[in-house]
Amino acid sequence: MTICDLVLPCRDEAAALPAVLASVPQGVRVIVVDNGSTDGTADVAAAHGARVVDEPVAGYGSAVQAGVDSATADFVAVADGDGSFDLSDMSRLLAVVESGRATMAVGRRRPVARGVWPWHARAGNAVVAAWVRRRTGLDVHDIAPLRVCGRVDLLDLGVQDRRFGYPLELLLRAAAADWAVTEVDVDYHPRAAGTRSKVSGSVRGTLHAARDFARVLS
Repeated sequence: MTICDLVLPCRDEAAALPAVLASVPQGVRVIVVDNGSTDGTADVAAAHGARVVDEPVAGYGSAVQAGVDSATADFVAVADGDGSFDLSDMSRLLAVVESGRATMAVGRRRPVARGVWPWHARAGNAVVAAWVRRRTGLDVHDIAPLRVCGRVDLLDLGVQDRRFGYPLELLLRAAAADWAVTEVDVDYHPRAAGTRSKVSGSVRGTLHAARDFARVLS
């Protein structure tokens, strides 16, 4: 029985996926959500044993929700598919949730080298995380792209945002539902060669994410 499904929302991540999928802990089933890729992401994912779900509606939240809707395991994890995480770290987050110590565990990014996390993205993340702490009391320092929680718990939250605001709305709804949220330090690596971040890869991408965050906060 698979205890955890891992959702990887992907758009043009073909270059990263072989190594990413090789790092997934044994017994975890991978769902790659292809969100409009033009580089053969779906074919690469399928060739390396992942289940592929097509989500034609563009947006990070759209891709995550499509993957969660397709999941069937008791627990669901979400991570970026760009090679920035060693997904073996997911086992530590799953252990926290499975043991009942938290409703959701999130990976607090610790860059392994300078330049891995561009200043504009890191600064924006810090501002939003501080706001979340003040508003909700959650002790979070990262609007993290790596997280694990119960599948039914997540579906019951009813997160509505379908763009970059999804992880922020998730935290706000988790706080309102009295979830226990625990951060676990994880290494944050450079993206795989041949891929480009839709958020931190440019100031423009960061501004788009900030716009989506502002919509959630309004």
